[in-house]
Amino acid sequence: MAFALRKRGPSTFERAADGSMTLIEHVRELRNRLFRASLAILIGFGFGFWLAERVLHLLQQPYCDLPQARYVDGKCEFVQLGPADLFLLNLKVALWVGLIVAAPIWLYQLWAFIAPGLHRHERRYAYFFTALAAPLFAAGAVLAYFVTAKGLEFLLSISDSEISTTLEITKYISFVTNLILLFGVAFEFPLVVLMLNFVGIASAKRLLSWWRVAIFVFFAFSAVVTPTPDPFGMTALAICLSALYFGAVGIAFLNDKRRGRGKEIYAGIDDDEVSPLEYDADPVVAGQRVDATAPIGVPEPIAPPAPIERRYDDMT
Repeated sequence: MAFALRKRGPSTFERAADGSMTLIEHVRELRNRLFRASLAILIGFGFGFWLAERVLHLLQQPYCDLPQARYVDGKCEFVQLGPADLFLLNLKVALWVGLIVAAPIWLYQLWAFIAPGLHRHERRYAYFFTALAAPLFAAGAVLAYFVTAKGLEFLLSISDSEISTTLEITKYISFVTNLILLFGVAFEFPLVVLMLNFVGIASAKRLLSWWRVAIFVFFAFSAVVTPTPDPFGMTALAICLSALYFGAVGIAFLNDKRRGRGKEIYAGIDDDEVSPLEYDADPVVAGQRVDATAPIGVPEPIAPPAPIERRYDDMT
């Protein structure tokens, strides 16, 4: 018995890339991908609610490891001002954990909807930048976790010995999470530098020539956005950003070398430099004599057209 093979049609990605999908089909695809992303975040939220207590304990460690921490019955003590503050804090932490756990799924759904509208080289750049974004954010978060302990030690050491300090749990967790988010986002700055180089806006030599301005901006940015007034957190963030900047410039040099940038005909000429003019002093000699043309003869008369055969139409 012979079975007929069913011909497979183009996939959704191919139809979206070649523009054959209608507007309603795009809206329907967006609805389906949002539903899958929301379902993944909801499942991650449930998993995060189960881990909320452990995550809170981990975020409390920078304070609890300090000698100024207050212990009651062997437990690090925090204050809760409202009756529902701790419950709402657990929900907030569970949502953050759910977003992190479900990140591969909802990021894939977002990418699958955007990717058909990009060119092949643009998709290749997106893979490269995404692969770098997650480790950079994680490195910034780890640095912020250790900076938190130094900042709290500085802030608690300036208080009077007669004053008993007990931290409020929601404000403390907001302080730590904001610091982690701030450092993580700041560590994404090298991706902006690489993007400027990859799209051809700034060459590696030009990026390297801006190093003095970049270092000044890094220290000023760290001094403004770091929530702790101690110099340790500001210096640590500025030094890390400077190191990442020079690392990004090094990658930009490799990219320029691979593409052959800097070898163009006008590579060594400044933007305001006048191009040289060539002056030829060769004498102008007289050309050869042109003979007169012969007169044009009278054209012959045109013969009249032959009569049309009426027995046949245009088709026969």
